[in-house]
Order: sequence, then C-alpha cells, then structure tokens
Amino acid sequence: MYKRILVTGAKGFIGKNLVSELRNRKVFEILEYDKDSTPGELTDFVDKCDFVYHLAGINRPEKTEEFKTGNVDFTTLLLETIRSEGRQVPVIFASSTQATLDNPYGASKLNAERLLETFSEETGTPVITFRLPNVFGKWCRPSYNSVVATFCHKIARDLPVDIHDPNKILKLVYIDDVIKAFTDYLADQAMVPGYRLITDIEPVYTVRLSQLSDMLKSFRASRESRSIPDMSDQFTKKLYSTYLSYLPEDQFNYSLKMNTDARGSFTEFIKTDNCGQISINVSRPGIVKGNHWHHTKLEKFLVVSGIGKIRFRKLGTPEIIEYTVSGEKLEVIDIPVGYTHSIENTGSTEMITIIWSSEIYDPDKPDTYPEEV
Repeated sequence: MYKRILVTGAKGFIGKNLVSELRNRKVFEILEYDKDSTPGELTDFVDKCDFVYHLAGINRPEKTEEFKTGNVDFTTLLLETIRSEGRQVPVIFASSTQATLDNPYGASKLNAERLLETFSEETGTPVITFRLPNVFGKWCRPSYNSVVATFCHKIARDLPVDIHDPNKILKLVYIDDVIKAFTDYLADQAMVPGYRLITDIEPVYTVRLSQLSDMLKSFRASRESRSIPDMSDQFTKKLYSTYLSYLPEDQFNYSLKMNTDARGSFTEFIKTDNCGQISINVSRPGIVKGNHWHHTKLEKFLVVSGIGKIRFRKLGTPEIIEYTVSGEKLEVIDIPVGYTHSIENTGSTEMITIIWSSEIYDPDKPDTYPEEV
C-alpha cells in the first residue's frame, strides 16, 4: 500500500481538497509541493514518495509564455527528478478538456500529457491523465478560472454578474467526485504499468450560464423565504453546498420572523417544496396550544426542552388519549389526521417543541379546524 504521497500544486483548488481528504484517512504521509517550494524540496519529496498527484500548473498567467513554464517545463522537471531516482513512482496528472482546443493553455496541457505518455512508455511507470472539464466546489478562487466560484462569490454579496452569452453550455464536475476518482487509484493493484488517458469523471452536469445564475440567485433568496432547494437533485445539492461556502464570513447568520403573543412564540424555520416545513413552537408555563384537527396535513411533534402533555381525541368519540412529553426523553409524537389535538406546558419553564408539517402553511387553504380536545 502507498504510504508517502507527493501532491504538486497542493495549495491550489483541487490540491487543497485532495490533501484534506488524504489527511482524513490518517494513513498517509503527505508531501506538499507548491509554487513557494524549492527545487531541493522537490528532489527530497520525490526521493521519499511512492505515489505522485501532479496537480501543479498555470491557467491564468500574466504572460502567455508562462503556460509553457508552469505546465510544460515543470512537468519536465518533475519527470526528470523521478527518472533520476531510478524508481517507478505512479503518477496521476490533472489535465484539462482544453487540451483538445487550439489555445495556449490547451496546447501546454497537451504537451504535458505527451511528456507523461512518453515517460510512461520509456520507463513502464504507471501514469494516468485525467482530462477534467470545469470543476466546482469549495475553496475555488473567484474571478480566476471558475465561473461557478465567481458567480457564487458575487451573488452571495448581492453584486451583479456579467453574462455575455446566457445560452452558453457548461459541463461541470463536482470536486468531491474528482477527489474520489483520484483516490480510488490508491487501492492495491489499481495502478498498472503503462499510460492511460481518462476523459470522463461521472457524473457530469450540463447547465446553461443563465440557469446557473438563476439557481444561485434562488439560493440567496431562500433565506428570506425560509426555504431550502430540492436536495433530491444531486446537482442542486452540490451547487447549494458550494454556494454556502462562499458566504461572507460576517453573514453566516440570518434572522427568522418570530410570531409572538402572550402564549409564547411560533417561528417557521425551513420550508421545502416536497417535504413540508419545520417550525419552532415556544409555550409559556400553563399554556395550551392547538385544539384543532386536520383532514390531510400531518404533523410530528418533538419536545426538546421543558415538560408537557399532548392530548388527542378522535372526532366523534369521547375518549381522550394523553402523552407526557419532555426534553429529558426525546420522543416523536405523530399527529394523525382526523384527531383533534392540543399541547400543554405543564412545567415551570418554557417548553420548546420542534414541529414538522407535511405541507407548507397556506393561509388560503390551512386545513386546520378548531375543536376542543
């Protein structure tokens, strides 16, 4: 099993995510090489390592010739250093789908790929090149090389975004999926002699620029509406996670509207299109709330602080069913339809109840009918 892993470009977007995942596994010694490292450190790291992730590169230089310096010349230096050690150290290289395009960046990536292929053929070293499309996720630098990062950063700060071609199609892969694809090759026997070019990391998400912008703006607006996106859609889930990672550090918090009266308070926390809503109910000592029933709307009550009683009576019958609830013993109480129900704070302190409802409250169709238990 590989023990010492060299990561070039360790402080970049993909590098930071890869290094963090390798550290989480607590079985590797990670040798981090970046642009502030020295040639001597590279030699020392290559001498120690038994696996290389070659992620270092240039994609937004001040001068065009830096593409060659950062992508071709450094790859040459790395391979010469490995060759001089006389060992077969497997290499995974992060290239770009732009290697197929006629531009300076793509040309430099293609040349680096060819260097690695030749090196593998001459030495028998296992080498895998991943041609990556646009990668999105946490820790990517905005206004650099990722439109997702740029849009997230700007929209989270209520800044305008520039879209020159709203119908432009982006192909995106999520950083965690990239890291999984990379680390799968750390398994025994996964790296075999020879050169491999991998052009697909699944899943690939296709989205228009205008659609991307609209989704991110809806995430920003969701604080006001107290809603969360559809987490059953994997792209939405991953994009929402990415968006939240770009929030300004002094704006992680946002306020909720508390509906207060003499009995306590009721506050809507989260609303969803297909899973209803979650609310927080605070009752003062001696207060009874509820005394109503529903045709279709379901609820679940969870008292997390204080003590009380939840009572039920099936419509048309006299029998009362009673449950004692307490924050000392967390217990979910289902509220069936067709039963009028109430909740009473029987303690000396405020009672706090988390309530899930199967539908978002609609004042025009509340499905809530008063009747004493």
